[in-house]
Amino acid sequence: MKPNIGISEKDLKNTATILSVVLANEMTLYVKTRKAHWNVTGESFMELHKLFEGQYKELEEAIDQVAERIGKLGHKTPGTMVEFSKLATIKEHPGKHESSKEMLKDLLKDHETLIVELRKSIDDCVNKHKDVGTADFFTGLMEHHETTAWILRRYLN
Repeated sequence: MKPNIGISEKDLKNTATILSVVLANEMTLYVKTRKAHWNVTGESFMELHKLFEGQYKELEEAIDQVAERIGKLGHKTPGTMVEFSKLATIKEHPGKHESSKEMLKDLLKDHETLIVELRKSIDDCVNKHKDVGTADFFTGLMEHHETTAWILRRYLN
């Protein structure tokens, strides 16, 4: 049964497409953060190991919320790595093992990329697709990424 929530089917589909890209980016960032957690070394090993663990756990929650939002709008959620890799705008670096500092820089860059994309998505949801609920959801998600980016940035100053 299609949702009857005051948003046209076309706008629901467009918003679900935006959410699918966000989901793919969140999944990609989750995998990259897990990789950092597994491969971090050096003087700050335990601190960064725990930091990355906390961050990937937060990403797990965000991933589930994004996926459920797609379902709330009456659409199917992509759920394979093939789909995610096609949709994601942030990319992995297979076979590359970075220093702790490079891991921090790469994850920071990805969080900042997502922040910029979420800002645009908020505008599109409100102005093009009349979906204030998803825009509000994206605002909260963006704020989490801003906090994580701030924390990562502090390690690099």
